[in-house]
Amino acid sequence: MRFGLRKGRIVLTLLLAAVAFFSWQYCSPEKEVAPAVMQVGREDIEYLVTAIGSLEPRDYVDVGAQVSGQLTALHVDVGDEVEKGQLLAEIDADVQEARVSASRAQLKALEANLRERQAEQELARLKWQRQQRLAKDNATSDEALQSARAEMLIVNAQTEALVAQIEQHKSSLQADEATLGYSRIYAPMSGTVVSLEARRGQTLNANQQAPQLLRIADLSVMTVWTEVSEADVSRLQLGMPVYFSPLGNTTQRWHGTLRQILPTPEKVNNVILYTALFDVDNSSGELMTKMTAQVFFVLAEASNVLAIPMSALSTNEGGVTTVYVRDDEGNVEERVVQRGIDNRVKVEIKQGLAEGESILLQPSTAKARSAKNTNSMAKVR
Repeated sequence: MRFGLRKGRIVLTLLLAAVAFFSWQYCSPEKEVAPAVMQVGREDIEYLVTAIGSLEPRDYVDVGAQVSGQLTALHVDVGDEVEKGQLLAEIDADVQEARVSASRAQLKALEANLRERQAEQELARLKWQRQQRLAKDNATSDEALQSARAEMLIVNAQTEALVAQIEQHKSSLQADEATLGYSRIYAPMSGTVVSLEARRGQTLNANQQAPQLLRIADLSVMTVWTEVSEADVSRLQLGMPVYFSPLGNTTQRWHGTLRQILPTPEKVNNVILYTALFDVDNSSGELMTKMTAQVFFVLAEASNVLAIPMSALSTNEGGVTTVYVRDDEGNVEERVVQRGIDNRVKVEIKQGLAEGESILLQPSTAKARSAKNTNSMAKVR
């Protein structure tokens, strides 16, 4: 019995020693962890300014009413495609038609008066000529001669006044006819009806302000209205490339160039935002008004270049950038590289690395490992 108990204690002691050894071997803070390694490859890198925007038609027009009255007909609805010159709506024109009819009748009366005046003018002219012939033969008095002349001048003046009155009335008639024409509203441009502000039967009052009936927009080209923070707007330049993806389709991109930066900012929640505009083609009709856009202004870009993570770089006191390269045998070499553009995650490497080489992603670990190896060699010596 004693021998069996003693044998059990020995086995337990050996087990506890094994556990302690493995705990020290794998859990000791002195245990070195192999640094992460990656192969150098080629990628596209973009240095971007990001922002949020919304889509609006580049070209649109608000169609209003220029005369007052009841809207008797509305020939379009939201979403309809219209052509320039197409009839859109009609306003009750009874009052305007009566006014035009009255103006035309009055114009006819004035023209009749003019013909009467012209006949009197001809008669006065003949009387004046006859008195002139009689005066040459001393067959008339001076009074009769002067009277004939005065009568002719008076009739001429009355005729001229009547002609001027007729011209004025014609202008008024043209204005009345134009106003009558405003009761029929036509499309000023081709496009899509994107909104309706009035309904059939509604009474419109155009005396103070033209009431808006609808909006027509050309949806083939959209403008992205982008809000850019004051910290980023100074980095933007007109003509620079820019693209966006709508929230509903982040895998597809629409490209354009920066067209305009509005000079007056907006203050939203104590943040100053400037509006940047660029246009994109929408001939496919996929983009719609008021869509939210994730916008990316391209400050710099490089295609198919050697790229590594920013975390793999190390910069010494002299400002020299290095990376740690590992060969096939596991040897690690610190190497100077020349960097290009970066997007805060990946960086372009112009010189110092070749495609397919292996680099350490934790340069600080490599430095510590190198320092430890140096210290160990010093102790051995």
